[in-house]
Amino acid sequence: MKKIIECVPNYSEGRNKQVINAIVEAISATEKDGEKVSVLDVDPGEATNRTVVTFVGTPEVVLEAAFQGARKAQELIDMRLHHGAHPRSGATDVLPLIPVSGITLEECAELARGLARRLYEELGIPCYCYEAAAFKPERKNLAVCRAGEYEALQEKIADPARKPDFGPETWNETVARAGATNVGARGFLIAVNYNLNTTSTRRAMAVAFDVREKGRKAREGGSLTGKLLKDANGEQIWIPGTLKGCKAIGWYIDEYGIAQVSMNITDIREVPLHVAYEEVCRAAAARGLKVTGAEIVGLVPKSVLIDAGKYYLAKQQRSLGIREEEIINIAVKSMSLDDLKPFNPKEKVIEYLMEDEKELALRHRLIRMTAEGFARETASESAAPGGGSISAYMGALGAALGTMVANLSAHKRGWDDRWKEFSDVAEEGQKVMDELLSLVDEDTAAFNRIMDVFAMPKGNEAEKAARAAAMEEATLYATQVPLRTMETALKALPVCRAMALKGNPASASDAGVGALAAVAGIRGAELNVRINAAGLKDREAAGQLTARAAEIVRTALAEETEILKLVNQHIDHE
Repeated sequence: MKKIIECVPNYSEGRNKQVINAIVEAISATEKDGEKVSVLDVDPGEATNRTVVTFVGTPEVVLEAAFQGARKAQELIDMRLHHGAHPRSGATDVLPLIPVSGITLEECAELARGLARRLYEELGIPCYCYEAAAFKPERKNLAVCRAGEYEALQEKIADPARKPDFGPETWNETVARAGATNVGARGFLIAVNYNLNTTSTRRAMAVAFDVREKGRKAREGGSLTGKLLKDANGEQIWIPGTLKGCKAIGWYIDEYGIAQVSMNITDIREVPLHVAYEEVCRAAAARGLKVTGAEIVGLVPKSVLIDAGKYYLAKQQRSLGIREEEIINIAVKSMSLDDLKPFNPKEKVIEYLMEDEKELALRHRLIRMTAEGFARETASESAAPGGGSISAYMGALGAALGTMVANLSAHKRGWDDRWKEFSDVAEEGQKVMDELLSLVDEDTAAFNRIMDVFAMPKGNEAEKAARAAAMEEATLYATQVPLRTMETALKALPVCRAMALKGNPASASDAGVGALAAVAGIRGAELNVRINAAGLKDREAAGQLTARAAEIVRTALAEETEILKLVNQHIDHE
């Protein structure tokens, strides 16, 4: 899985569009190892005099973009002249890194510390590390790092207990102009509003107090108006809410004419969105209210909606082995995310926003065709798609048929208590099918790599040597891809076997056809392994690849025989 992180820097300028645009341009123009960041959102605030920028990408390019954004902010923003409603300590005030996929929070924390060090060493900007990147427990809290704001920074630098984690011993011109930056790492924060069937802010606040981690102030007799209770030290006693790491308030929205519970979920691993939604529904119902829907503010990782969709499918005792788009749609409808306005996952899900449509079209050219278009493209005079891509597609159809039988069985009347058994099989089948579909285009891409080598120059010995090395590498890849197709299609056979053995008997023939298609894909891919391996100069590697391919064919044929035996027993019994 590709490593993706998000960065959400806050800059102390929300009014001067030229300054804001220059900072955003510095971020978006950054390139590292051929990668660029995707700027997803720019949100300037007039009253706060602050702009929040959201961008994502691979860790290396995000770190570089964050650095370049801070450099430009240092150049254009003078903190001695800054005034705004929001707390701030520097031109680049906060710089959090957030794991999106393929990377842990702990890894992001290390990256944040490295970024903080670089900002000081190369730009002279003092930095505090907060949240997961904090060096001191008390500095996990951003408010502690930013205490006193910019105005207290000179005093803090002189205080060993409060000075930045990376910074100078004394106040200087650079610090006076740029202030201090708070660099951190945190989990993905979801901002979500729950719509209530009331106009009462007070009722909405009561629900918010019920669920937020901080809870509410304890009062005598448990009433809302009783005397506030304090402990032996004179400190206010609080009754905690039910959702750890969640912050919430109640408010009234004129635009919609309803009250809402507005919540920040700060740890989606601890409290997933669907868990928070269900708890707010429970707390609202206990007070005679109803949650009519939810409104996600900003963006979410795809996993948030996938997890929610699977949760609600499981509650319905429905199979989870369905398309990603269907799972997300279940999440949207179950939490009424489209209650107030349409919810378009392509505009709200980080991974979808990062997709380059042109790149996707090239990478998935074949599988995006219609069935007729794919067949006609295959029949054309072009050499690709060829047998390798067709083999991968046959394997995908085999996995698809096994998955279909599992889904039908999970939904069969009278088999409700077995839904999880079939759902697990369907999920496995869906994974196999997805991988084989990606191999349809990858096999053609492997063939094209060989064609590209033929276009390389061969005018001298160096060029000939480079061409020969490139051809060996491309041929090896073209041999490995169909072998991967074989390995993957082999995983479709247990799915078909399970469904032939215990799936809906009325669909036994479908499981049989699935097995035949998967085996056809395996045998077809084996031909491609052998013909491409024949062109390898490394005969030892060629022998290993073809031997593994032959072993897979033997295993597949034995499986096919057993599956067809089961299928025929069903048919003959009928």
